[in-house]
Amino acid sequence: HRVRLKAGERHSIHSGFIQHDDLIGRPEGIVVTTQMGARLLAVRPTFAEQVTGRRRQTQPIYPKDLGAILVGADIYPGARVLEAGTGTGALTLAALRAVGEQGAVVSYEVREEFLEAAKRGITETAGSIPPNLTLKLGDVYLGIEERDFDRVLLDLAEPWQAAPAVKGALRPGGIVFAHCPNVSQVQRFFDCLREVKGFGMLEAFEVLQRGWTVRGRSMRPSHRMVAHTGFLCFARRLAEDDLFEPEGEGFR
Repeated sequence: HRVRLKAGERHSIHSGFIQHDDLIGRPEGIVVTTQMGARLLAVRPTFAEQVTGRRRQTQPIYPKDLGAILVGADIYPGARVLEAGTGTGALTLAALRAVGEQGAVVSYEVREEFLEAAKRGITETAGSIPPNLTLKLGDVYLGIEERDFDRVLLDLAEPWQAAPAVKGALRPGGIVFAHCPNVSQVQRFFDCLREVKGFGMLEAFEVLQRGWTVRGRSMRPSHRMVAHTGFLCFARRLAEDDLFEPEGEGFR
């Protein structure tokens, strides 16, 4: 149960209720008991729980992919990051955590209702809109105003359409990432990067997550797993209009 605590209120579940005042000011990790005897563990939600547990209008990027994106795109403290497709704000928040207070994130969203929903979600999670986050209503297919970004993150229906604009906005040596649901989109995105030139080290992979059940000496893989949710595509911006693709397979 995810609950925002407020003085004087209570939270009801099928096995009773708890008073918010019994939790406010107390440390994480305590166990509280409802009036019906049900025991509940009280902890703050993790980032993964926050971004997946709220209502959303768009398809989110899942936590298993977020970590791989941050590492694959090498998003570091102090980086300037452009995001196209704010969506639920999950990737936006993940990028903000990675760049820190010295970095900055500029996020474009083409649909106003999605942008407003993202603002609400970000405010709910972070408490307010961070000062180093700029949310813009705009279409990156038509162009990107800013220049010299260290990283570009694309979560768009047709990321290949943004390739020319990304080329102008990303500094040499910078990394562009695109989230592609299927193989044909991966192919088309990479084809467009090759066409506009100036990109190298084109690579794609997917992340499959399978949990394990551990009870005493009994261990077995979970019956269900989070398999394919999308292809994670990366490329580096070259200093000149050339194309560089290393031989062989693998990610870096």
